[in-house]
Parts: sequence; structure tokens; C-alpha cells
Amino acid sequence: MTKGAGLQIEAGGHVTRLKWHRLRRSLADPEFGAAVMMEGFRLGASMELDLQVRGDGGFVVLHDDLLDRETTGTGPVVGQSGAEISALRYRQQDCAPILSEDLAGMLGQAHPEALLQFDMKNTWEEVGPRGIDHFEDLFADRLAGVIVSGGSIPLIRALAERMPNLKRGYDPTDDLLDLWPLDGLTGVERHLRTVLRDAVKPDMVYLQWEMVVEAARHGLDMVALARAEGVQVDAWTHKISAPLDGFSEAEGREFAALMALRPDQITTDEPVATEAAWAARVAGGQHDPLV
Repeated sequence: MTKGAGLQIEAGGHVTRLKWHRLRRSLADPEFGAAVMMEGFRLGASMELDLQVRGDGGFVVLHDDLLDRETTGTGPVVGQSGAEISALRYRQQDCAPILSEDLAGMLGQAHPEALLQFDMKNTWEEVGPRGIDHFEDLFADRLAGVIVSGGSIPLIRALAERMPNLKRGYDPTDDLLDLWPLDGLTGVERHLRTVLRDAVKPDMVYLQWEMVVEAARHGLDMVALARAEGVQVDAWTHKISAPLDGFSEAEGREFAALMALRPDQITTDEPVATEAAWAARVAGGQHDPLV
């Protein structure tokens, strides 16, 4: 792996990948930049993009279900066809939104170690059989460097049942955060075990990093629990308030607490700055225990 490229960091002999949130190496990059994705493919980076279902059953790389914030269009994404969306522009860059058809062509240029996460923003009911068919037609033969995730476990399960070789990720964070004040960590642990042992077993679970650290302080190590079930953990989404300056004292302590749990991957808006900040902290001899 290329040092300084924001690909991974190490602590205590354990390597944690850094995932480029919304295809960005830093917040200075535009969201979902195709140029950054191609650079990530060259380097073998772990990257994430969001997919919204279109009106014609295909998908487009957008976070929101409305076009207004991210593109020059207006209204619901699901109300537009691929051809109509292709006539628009991303607001942060002068290019058309990336369609699922575009992604299928780009995947052939990926480094063997590259991992591209498709974070599905819709439910199974919104995608439906037509969307599943579209996804299978485009990606069934291009799954080596892809993992598909989402908060709708029924949707990810349906895709995996159609394509058994598909790497899948489940994000139960919202359910876990809702359960915590009602049932305590006992209920959180019980629900997480259920997700980890789903009939269509996830390859990775996506867990809010602050929740992971706070649960560990109260006696529940979610990372160890997942690893015991043979499932990797992505802790999302870490931010640095002043990337050029590195971690603040508080940020450094919290990040060290997260690293002490040995997650497989950390989603971050600033992968390059995070790698540099961690290297500076280690060089300074700061090794905080989990408290």
C-alpha cells in the first residue's frame, strides 16, 4: 500500500483500512468525483458511494432522494429516467451524475485490492424486482471488488439471494441507537447478534464509530462481537475539525479509543489527513488506553 495516500493505518500490529467517504480523499474534493474514484482504483483504495433508484429502475450515484442539493435538477430522483438525469450536472463539479451503467464500465479498471462500497439508500419496496434485475444484469459479472450495503436489510438480502457471490454489508446503527435507551446494552447486543447471524450472513457491518466507542466504555465490544461471528466492522464516519493541523487533543484520544478496538475499516471524510494525524500521534509516543 502507498504510504500517505490515505489507504490504511496500523496500531499494535493491526491494519485498519481507511475508506473514502462519498469518493473523497478530503472535504476539498467534490462529492462522488469520478476522477477520485479512478485514482482510488489505481491505488487499491476502499471507497464508498451512494446509490439512489431512478424512475426507470436503474440507479444513480447520489446521497439524497431529491435532486435539488446535489444536482442542477429538482424533485425526486425516482421521478427521473437515466437519460433525464444524464442531462443534469453535479453542483460541485461540471459533469453529469454517474449512472449505474457508467459504474459497470469503470469497475473493469480497478486494482485487485480496491473495494467499492455501493451504499443503497432505498428500501426493498422502492427498488422492487425491476431494480434487482437491473443490478444483476449490470454487476453480476463484476462483483470481485464490490460490497453492497444499506440500512434496508431486506434489500441487501434480496440482492445477495439473487447473486450469492455478492459481498454484503448491513448497517443496523439506527435500530441499535433506538434500542439502547429502551433495552440497554443487553438489548443492543441481542439485536446485533441477530443481524450478524442473519440467514444471509453479512460480510461486514457498518456501525457509527461514536456508538462503538461508547458501548465499549460500558462493557460491550461490538467489534470483538462481530469478529467472533466472522463479520468485519466498518466504523463510520470519522471527521477531523482542522485537517491541516491534525487531531485536536480530544479527537486524538477518541480516535485512539476507536483504534484500540481494532476495527477492520474506518469511514472518513479525510483519509489522507487521518493517516497523517495518526502517524504524528504515534511518532509523538501517544498511546491512549480505552477509557
